[in-house]
Amino acid sequence: MPIRVAHIGTGNVGRLALAGLIESPRYELTGVCVSTPGKVGRDAGDLAGLDAPTGIAAVDTIDALLATEPECVVYCAMGDTRIQEAIEDCRRILAAGVDVVGSAPGMLQYPWKVLPGKYIDQVEQAAKEGNSSLFVTGVDPGFANDLLPFALAGTCQRVEQIRCTEIADYATYDGAIVMFDVMGFGKPLDELPMLLQPGILSIAWGAAIRQLAAGLGIELDAVTEGYERVVAPEAFDIAAGRIPQGGLAALRFEVRGMVGDRPVIVVEHITRLREDLCPDWPQPAQPGGSYRVEIVGEPSYLVDICPTSRKGDHNHAAIVAAAGRIVNAIPAVVAAEPGIRTMLDLPLVTRPGIFALESSTV
Repeated sequence: MPIRVAHIGTGNVGRLALAGLIESPRYELTGVCVSTPGKVGRDAGDLAGLDAPTGIAAVDTIDALLATEPECVVYCAMGDTRIQEAIEDCRRILAAGVDVVGSAPGMLQYPWKVLPGKYIDQVEQAAKEGNSSLFVTGVDPGFANDLLPFALAGTCQRVEQIRCTEIADYATYDGAIVMFDVMGFGKPLDELPMLLQPGILSIAWGAAIRQLAAGLGIELDAVTEGYERVVAPEAFDIAAGRIPQGGLAALRFEVRGMVGDRPVIVVEHITRLREDLCPDWPQPAQPGGSYRVEIVGEPSYLVDICPTSRKGDHNHAAIVAAAGRIVNAIPAVVAAEPGIRTMLDLPLVTRPGIFALESSTV
């Protein structure tokens, strides 16, 4: 029997996850919930960018969505700028006895020592009451800094340091809220955006750092952060809008899990809006962008991951990967014990049935 799944959020990740739900025979879509008034009442297929209608019209409340009696909800609503609201949404769904798999709120990937205990307790109690489970994932934070480094570290006799790096040109990423409000692109350097407020980087990527530490049995003494910013030499346009001369155009940051004065787990982001900016910073393994996992140990590794797509560029491919990880994890989360589930709890998600040949290659 297909798993009955409802869906929340039709932004960059949510739209692709919704398409994955509709097109998979493993799931029966029961409903879709949106926050934009203009999307209310539209068919789920239309919201997912598909040609065929589903007969399921979008609603604008969680209560209306839960009335469709799903077994699981895919939660892809915005979490970066509404953390408490996203946590409360997940708590309500779990308390109703419905599992949650999604892209937000990111800190719930591994919230211990990242979020205040009261928020963790609220979610765990709701999951206990509803006999339900929750799994939050993505690319970075997500499988690029949990699944992939754990797979490599599992072959090592000794691990001294793990570094997970995203190196990407974000010029084609059209998420204006994330680009301008969260990351601060286009803003003058005397205006500190949300992401660079003291402690926010350590919260946003703290779940990734803490989960790696837990999986490797490392007791961290501290999590530290640092960043560099470079402004645009002249004005230019990107998918999300215009970058004025003197506005932020390249950002490099690190979040470090420390043992004493040694960074043993590092998450690094190198984000440009033009490939010619900051040529001295590390370059991607393919034009546009890539992910990199480096392990210093015995043996040591340097592995580049180059996402590509037949339907878009590196940024689109990474979003497809995030959506795929969410949709493919649903059966494992539905079968999991109640509570906040992490990469450390779930079996390897392989998603039987995804193999297919393009008609042109048959």
